[in-house]
Amino acid sequence: MSLAALLAGLDSGAMSARGATEDALSRASRAAGLNALITLTADAARAAAERADAARAMGAPGELLGVPYAHKDLFCTLDVTTTAGSRMLAKFVPPYSATIHEKLDASGAVLIGKANMDEFAMGSSNEHSYFGAARNPWDPDRVPGGSSGGSAALVAARIVPFATASDTGGSIRQPAALCGVTGIKPTYGRVSRYGMIAYASSLDQAGVIATSAHDAALALSVIAGFDPRDPTSVDAPPIDVSDALSMSLAGLRIGRPRQWCGEGIDSGVANAVDAALAIYAEHGARIVDIDLPSSEHAIAAYYVIAPAEASSNLARFDGVRYGHRCAHPKDLADLYTRSREEGFGHEVQKRILTGTYVLSAGYYEAYYHRALKVRRLIANDFARAFNEVDLIAGPTSPCVAFKLGEKLADPVAMYLADVNTVSVNLAGLPALSIPCGFSDGLPVGLQLCAPWWQESRLIGAAHAYQRVTDWHRALPPGIA
Repeated sequence: MSLAALLAGLDSGAMSARGATEDALSRASRAAGLNALITLTADAARAAAERADAARAMGAPGELLGVPYAHKDLFCTLDVTTTAGSRMLAKFVPPYSATIHEKLDASGAVLIGKANMDEFAMGSSNEHSYFGAARNPWDPDRVPGGSSGGSAALVAARIVPFATASDTGGSIRQPAALCGVTGIKPTYGRVSRYGMIAYASSLDQAGVIATSAHDAALALSVIAGFDPRDPTSVDAPPIDVSDALSMSLAGLRIGRPRQWCGEGIDSGVANAVDAALAIYAEHGARIVDIDLPSSEHAIAAYYVIAPAEASSNLARFDGVRYGHRCAHPKDLADLYTRSREEGFGHEVQKRILTGTYVLSAGYYEAYYHRALKVRRLIANDFARAFNEVDLIAGPTSPCVAFKLGEKLADPVAMYLADVNTVSVNLAGLPALSIPCGFSDGLPVGLQLCAPWWQESRLIGAAHAYQRVTDWHRALPPGIA
């Protein structure tokens, strides 16, 4: 059941929060083989559902009152284990909650558990989790995408109507595409990062994964807003969901970047995206070929900037204050070395080393400073493009979900899975992925990108497409 339909049932009294929560927990149990949850909060969820039913009986307000959902396991939740998918934080129980959790809690939403993810959000396949790889509901032998793979799998398997997620270089949109669901990454600063365990602070942005643009908008409108505790939070105009859902496609100018549709895109993916853009054209939109020339350098710039920030952010995990601590250290240097070696997985260690290298004396100007210049060029390209078009569209991922283990030995191939998404993060723009067809029986995602703070336009265009197509309603085999 969609989030909108579930809310309608709860509002009318046809459904109860306890019933919806029990259904979610039952589905989670039956789909345990997907390994999409790290922590299940069943008892707390049942108690929260009972409170929600009592609140509804009293007429209490709450935008998501009684709706079950899951958190990506990097949002701190008071008294609930928050691991970031790492051994380093496998036993970490936060003494406070992230702003995003506080907002959902205040709305009456019911947390059923914490979703699996790549360790510290570093990965494109969800194979880098200390708790094992999550699996794709469309084919359990394939990846769900990363790093928010657990969140996408939970929504695709219809365990919850929405889940929180985060996007540093495509980690909402890419798993949404591979799992056949909708994922939205808002403008950088739209959603508070307070209480979100950081990977790369200038790139990380919280968002949501849901079955449709309508559902994503309902959840995003709850978690968005200014937060004085987050110095990167912006007091921007709110998202007008009702206005977005009534948007017409007539006259909408959609840019198709040549750099997003060329070499490296699977033919089945390209065909599905072309068919989706044809539907936009049939309903009044105008498709315009555009150039984003600096985007060809986006992967290189991203894999300098993001590891550099990770190196700084993850320096706090030293075995002293919190996190994993090695047994019987010989001295302080041994404590630092073994705690970090044991606590961090291979991918995280690799990115920390890369980041430390590019920030070191003699290499800062050659790598990090140059990457920052490329980042500005990428943002300028988008700004110029949005003088000509209202939205930018292309494939979210160059391929459909690949087999587990297929790309682990080839990190370059793995990193190229985000070739169309990282430039959006470098520019801080809002973007989403919606299902637009299938290739080899697996979902294909269409990425839409809007100017800064234009989430309403983004949601409206996605919703208009989903009003005339059924791709977002398709269910994985065995899911009912």
